Order: sequence, then C-alpha cells, then structure tokens
Amino acid sequence: MSRHTFVFSSTALRSLELEREAVERENVHKRWQSHCVKLRRRGEVPELGKKQRELHRPLLCEDRLIHNALYTGDSERVRCFFSRGTVVDVVIEASGNELQWTSQKLGIWSLCYKQEFTCPLQITASRGYATSLQHLLSCGAEVDFAPGGKTALHEACENAQAECVRLLLSYEANPNALSEDGYTPLHLCSSSESLQCAKHLLAFGGHVNSRTEDKDDTPLHIAARFGLEEHVELYLGYGASINRMNDCGQTPLHCVCAQSHSHEDAERYYRVCKLLIEKGASVMVLEEEQQSALHLACRTANYRMVDLLLHKGIDVNRMDYGGNAPMHKALQAVAYKLEHQPERTIRSLLNYGSIRIWPGAIPKVLRYCSRSPRTIEVLINVYDRIKVTDAWMEAVPLKVLQEHQEFYDSLFALSQTPRCLQHLARCAIRSHFEGRCQEVVPYLPLPAVLRDYLLLRFQDFVN
Repeated sequence: MSRHTFVFSSTALRSLELEREAVERENVHKRWQSHCVKLRRRGEVPELGKKQRELHRPLLCEDRLIHNALYTGDSERVRCFFSRGTVVDVVIEASGNELQWTSQKLGIWSLCYKQEFTCPLQITASRGYATSLQHLLSCGAEVDFAPGGKTALHEACENAQAECVRLLLSYEANPNALSEDGYTPLHLCSSSESLQCAKHLLAFGGHVNSRTEDKDDTPLHIAARFGLEEHVELYLGYGASINRMNDCGQTPLHCVCAQSHSHEDAERYYRVCKLLIEKGASVMVLEEEQQSALHLACRTANYRMVDLLLHKGIDVNRMDYGGNAPMHKALQAVAYKLEHQPERTIRSLLNYGSIRIWPGAIPKVLRYCSRSPRTIEVLINVYDRIKVTDAWMEAVPLKVLQEHQEFYDSLFALSQTPRCLQHLARCAIRSHFEGRCQEVVPYLPLPAVLRDYLLLRFQDFVN
C-alpha cells in the first residue's frame, strides 16, 4: 500500500519507516552472515555459538553525519562520534564501482551500483586519513575487520596510503590476510606509488611468494605485469621465485612481455624485462599455449624487448599451439601498434633468422599492414626476386595509397623492373649467413653504411 494513497498519521508513518529500517538491517545481517560462511569455509573465521553470533552481529550505521565525517577526514567530528566504550566496528553500506540489475518497487528492474560493505577503519585507511585512523585504532577498532571482503590494510595498499599501512601494521594487522577474492595486501600494491606500502608489508612479515586464489599469481607476477621496476627489484631482494608459474603457465617474464602498454611506457617495460633476465629468468619457458616470451613481446610490439630476447638465444621460429611463429604474432599487431614502430620488430626477427612470409600471402599482409610502409619494405627486401601482381595494388586502401604515394609507387614499379644489383648482392650475403646476420654482420670489415644496408636499413622506398 502506498503512503500516497491514503492520509496517514505521523505515528503511522513513523511506524512504517521503522519497519522499513528493520527490514533493511535484517537484510544486511543476512548478507553479512553469508559472507562469514564463505570466510569460515576458508578457515579465516572461527565457528561461533548462537549467543556469540548475537554478540558479533555487526551494527548497521546509517547516520549521514557520521558518514560525512569519515569520508571527508574530519578528525574532530570522528573523535566526537567514536570514543572509548562506543561501538567502532559498525558496518556502512556504500555504492561500489560495479553496476548490477536490481529489482525495485512495483517489480521494476533497474541498473544500479552494487552495494558494498565497508567500515570506518576501511574508509579512513583507503583515503589516507591517518589522524582519524589512529583515533579509531586507539578506541579498540578490530584491525582486521573485513565486512566487504577486504581489510583496512588491503584498502590502504590498493590506494597507496603508506602511512596508513605502517599504522595498521603497528597495531598488528595481518600482512598476509586474504581478501574475499583471494588477494593478500601485497598483491594490491600495483602502482608505482605503492612501493613504500610493499616495503612496510615485507618488513612486517608479508609473504613475498604468496599466491592469488584466482590466477595463482605471486606479487612478482603482478609487479611485472604493471611494469613496476622498483617493486620487482624489492621482491627479488626478499627471495621472490623468479621462474614460478601461475595457473596459465606464465612466469613473471611472460607477464611483462604479454602486457599491452603505451608507447610512453615501452622503456619502463623493457627495463623490467631486462632486470628479470639479468636476475636469472629463463627465456626458454613456454606457457600453457606453448608461447614463449618472444611470442608475447612480438604481440605487444616492444622492439627493444624483442631484441633483448633474441640476443639471449630464444628460438625465433618456435610454433605455438595455434601454429603461429613469433613473426605471425608481430604481423598481427602491426595495424594496432603503429606508434611502437612495429617495423623494427619485423626487422629484428628477420635478422635473427625468422621464417619469411610466403609470397602468396603478401596481398593479405598488404591489406592489414599497409599503414606501416616500412614493415612492407623490410618484408619485401628479403627476396631477391618476387612477382608483383594486380592483387597487390588492389589490397592497399586508396587512402593509404595516397598518404604513402612515393613508397607504393616504388613498390608497384617492381612489376616492370628487376631488383637493383646492390640489393641482389645483399640477398646473396644474407643467404650465405643463414639467419646469423645480426651476429656476424656487425663484425664484417665494411663501412658502417654497408653493414646497416645488409641489416635491412630503412630507405622508405624499394629498388
């Protein structure tokens, strides 16, 4: 019955309001009990008797003044609301970042932000309100209270609040507590700003080789995936296992090579890759799809990473389960990674003895890679003779043809003109070295310009 249908007295309205609040509190308690059951199954919460369950039943705080004081870091008002002897470990419902379908009144479903549990300790720790956090802890707040599945320590690490992390640990917060998703606080140190948080955790006994429940990642896997060089160095200094595999068979080296990143971050990811290899990471390990680190680096088009792996002797022509060699992975990435200069990756692969593209597939390559003329140039320059057909011209979009007119004019002119003598000599020398060009050519007693030419220097035309 709607309150707008009939005229209700103020007493009746208050009674309805109290009934609604009671139902909401009961729903919170039910969801909280369901959460505790999950934790007990993992052995993190002891089984409680009936009387104990009543005593441990969390209180739902709906006071907006308290919420406002906590979320704004108003330490004076926090002191007023929470003092010694008052209940500090209250539960607060907050809107999360995830959307979900929720049934509203009159049977209407709507897309709302998922309601999540939090508490005063988590709110202040996640926002870096160290003064308020200190007061709550001194008032007896349970330091590992986790109504939403994460402790305050998880929240502080996720938001890189180093002072709050230190404070929580000094009050004996568990540095190895598992969140509902199976992450320790160390797994949530996933930004460059969180380095000090990671140092505090390790100093207080955090396990450097702990694993996540979903992917079996160690903190080193996560640091490598986010390109965090200082974190990687820190974890290795504490004995992190450098070649441990996650549930996909990936080592930290696979993680750094596989992670897509911007052109601006390419140098940072290269340094992490180099650090891992210098510290003993194996370049020969294959993940579950039989991909090597080279397959993954070619897909992200980080040419410096590719050069490093090739220099370390990784197999340039190994096929994965899908029948793809690193060259195939590199070509598949060209159209999406133009800012990474994918032609450099292609050139390195060819100089280290990669298989060449079957001439019959060149029209397809032109269709997908024509926006990178230098990629086409280096692929064509490993043949001493090749038949240019009408299919080549039809494969290049008109807009691309107009944008790179000079290069494609020189390419299509090969249909009527043989390759120049200089190019034929280059092909003969490269064939003689049989895939060892990058190892041998730099030491030949030739002018630097000729050595560069033998190693497929870009000219922006073909002849």
